[in-house]
Amino acid sequence: MKFVHFRPMASSQQAKSSKSAHGLLTGLAVAACLLAGLPGARAQAPSKQPPAPPRAAPQAVPGFWDPRRRPERPDLSRLTVIRFLTETDYPPFNYTGADGNPAGFNVDLARSLCEEVKVTCTVQMRRFETLVDALTSNRGDAIIASMAVSPQLRARVDFTDPYYRVPARFASRKDAVMPEIRPEYLEGKKVGVIAGSAHEAYLKAMFTDAELHGYPNDDALRAGLRKGEVDLIFGDAISLAFWINGTDSGDCCAFSGGPFVESRFFGEGIGIAVRKGNDVLRQALNWALFRVWEKGRYTDLWLRYFSVSPF
Repeated sequence: MKFVHFRPMASSQQAKSSKSAHGLLTGLAVAACLLAGLPGARAQAPSKQPPAPPRAAPQAVPGFWDPRRRPERPDLSRLTVIRFLTETDYPPFNYTGADGNPAGFNVDLARSLCEEVKVTCTVQMRRFETLVDALTSNRGDAIIASMAVSPQLRARVDFTDPYYRVPARFASRKDAVMPEIRPEYLEGKKVGVIAGSAHEAYLKAMFTDAELHGYPNDDALRAGLRKGEVDLIFGDAISLAFWINGTDSGDCCAFSGGPFVESRFFGEGIGIAVRKGNDVLRQALNWALFRVWEKGRYTDLWLRYFSVSPF
């Protein structure tokens, strides 16, 4: 197990948020809030033909906090230290840095939260399957490890509000990108998807006129798109974003359409887990998450780690 220990920064260092980045997030957050819980962005007038491609837009940064619902600052006097637990190897969210210490999006977000709450924090890396047991046995105070909220986990731990969600998206070859996707646009199209997955279930429910092709795993699915066996593929947008921007894709492909975030199929989102009944810490983290987003620091962090946005 590896540990990293850090103290909150001085107040003068906390003012480094970029005003331009904050402005970008404010606008995009509203759009993300409107998308949450919907099966996908849909225009009112149905049509068999997609509209002309729009002009290039700035990268979308997710925001799941409503600016009209600013949480009250909780009593933080009882918090003296937060012992975060994270996973050992899930880059770019959690990994061991060049200096041997925990690094990644989740670790940097934990650091920002501790600076906001103004308490000393530690981060301990463990195998993912051991994290909940470590939390419930008081070997840590909070899990920040891209842990998806589920009814099964809610029976064992409490969660903060989601700090990101894992959308689903379509990808196509670059010469056939569709700026918008609706069910009627995919009539007769060959769409690849992992057989037996939630993504396949969603397509069967919502895209009934598409011709579905099931693949056994991600590698086979993506190879099918590169070879032209299918017109599009549908899957986890985060892993697709890294594939599109990586060498394995051969610069073949790009996202088509926008994100799909229907919670019935793709889950409630990713939260920070705390022990059952630890409302003091849960409320403190919820308040700090809102503050980090409001100041634009979440935007800065997201843009640092995601050159191709899954949103």
